[in-house]
Amino acid sequence: MSDQPPTAQMARAAVAGLDGALPPGISSAMDLRGAVRARCDVVVIGSGAGGAVLAAGLAEAGHSVVVLEEGGAYTKADFDLQEATAYPQLYQERGTRATADMAVTILQGRSVGGSTTVNWTTCYRTPPRILAHWRATYGLELSEETLRPHFEAVERRLSITPWPEQNANRNNQTLGRGARKLGWEASPTRRNVKGCANSGYCGVGCPVDGKQAMHVTYLRDLVAAGGRVLADCRADRVALSPDGGQARGVEASVVDRATGKPTGATLTIEAKVVVASAGAIHTPALLMRSGLRDGPVGRRTFLHPVVGIGGAFAERVDGFYGAPQSMASHQFIDRGPDKIGFFMEAVPVQPMLIAFASGQFGTGLRDMMAQLPHLAVLIGLAVDGLLPGDDGGHVEVEGDPGDGGGRIRVHYPIGAALREAMAAMHEALAKVQLAAGATTAFSLHSEPVQLRSDADLPALRAAPYGALEHGIFSAHQMGGAAMGKDPARAVVTPSLRHGRVSNLFVVDGSVLPTALGVNPSQTIYGLAHHARSAVLSAAREGK
Repeated sequence: MSDQPPTAQMARAAVAGLDGALPPGISSAMDLRGAVRARCDVVVIGSGAGGAVLAAGLAEAGHSVVVLEEGGAYTKADFDLQEATAYPQLYQERGTRATADMAVTILQGRSVGGSTTVNWTTCYRTPPRILAHWRATYGLELSEETLRPHFEAVERRLSITPWPEQNANRNNQTLGRGARKLGWEASPTRRNVKGCANSGYCGVGCPVDGKQAMHVTYLRDLVAAGGRVLADCRADRVALSPDGGQARGVEASVVDRATGKPTGATLTIEAKVVVASAGAIHTPALLMRSGLRDGPVGRRTFLHPVVGIGGAFAERVDGFYGAPQSMASHQFIDRGPDKIGFFMEAVPVQPMLIAFASGQFGTGLRDMMAQLPHLAVLIGLAVDGLLPGDDGGHVEVEGDPGDGGGRIRVHYPIGAALREAMAAMHEALAKVQLAAGATTAFSLHSEPVQLRSDADLPALRAAPYGALEHGIFSAHQMGGAAMGKDPARAVVTPSLRHGRVSNLFVVDGSVLPTALGVNPSQTIYGLAHHARSAVLSAAREGK
């Protein structure tokens, strides 16, 4: 049940706006043929953390809402706990997305529910220090008090509560035990779960609907209020008025779920309001394809760049079982005004994920995988975008999707400050592993650095750091369509309205002006809930 249940009158109003052109509920666009046209009050592009929360509120208020999702629609019956099934089905580019230079692997969801279908359930409110930075630097009048009712609402709907520390698996216990032995802060995370089976396979889809992802929560609220979700439907561009000041709707292509290629069927949706909620990579690309290259669109893309350290233990760890992320340490979140801070978490130790992340081949890979039940893997996440001059990366689009182009490229240079942070993260993670009792800690360099005690730390400090020197990953994409008051520095206003197109909104992680220093899902949920009032006003006014 949502925090604002729909009424029958609202449901009838929502359905009436679609003229019967689209099937009800959550369905696949692959059933459409030819050129289909429909109209609604609001069309939302993307069904993840931003789009789902926003769309449900609009439908419950009586508006006709259509959500378009490029990925497929799946239920718990489809989640077989097999990585070989999940990565092709549930991740962008079948789990192989990376920056243009192949230095950073980018894990990003691609299904109804977006990345919430495959994330590890870790939820944090936006840190006060980040809100203060945004106020001082970007003029954003967001505060803990402003966001509190929105965070409380999504916490109720998504059952966000602390995960009991006694339920942490041994992988996460490694982080807590090692950090505290060193005198460092470590604490349990909060998770959006209800009836969690503690399987540990959150990253491949929850088979019991314990994870309160969008496809089992807000998208159900949307459908109950008469809204529609259309899977396998890629938004190609926002259709604009001749003067470019108004959005007329969305032009989309139906894609084959198995191949990702267009089927030839198209969908044009006319709408009073258009909302881009496709994420920090796809939303900037969509805006650029639509001719909206205003301001810094596609610029200042942040990734929370991740590095990892493994630890081999004499006892079994079995890090592939149990809540994948239930402890964290923010001991080094603030390292002073001239250094990039970082935080530490644990990751699940499923075979395909770890084998891919290790970068090893042949006998090296064989030997590491033979130890899998005895491995703990910890990560450090750099908080990019806070230092002056740290502009992260950028997104660009090559060609037009109508001409078979439209390829998205993500560029992310690894500068000196980030290389220094990566070295510091490696050292801190290695210390935690050894303090927790690892017989050996090892890096994810192409030639792994092996450590058996703190006496080996100089070898780790002397190792190379940066692009293609060791594994670098991202599961948190932010920025690219920043919110702010200055049009030269922002793509959308503080109310998330596009700076030039009055009835176009952006509601997803792309609006974040910097990285957060915590997992971003709850910030996006809260901002989407907060944005409901502004988008509702635009829908009522028809502009």
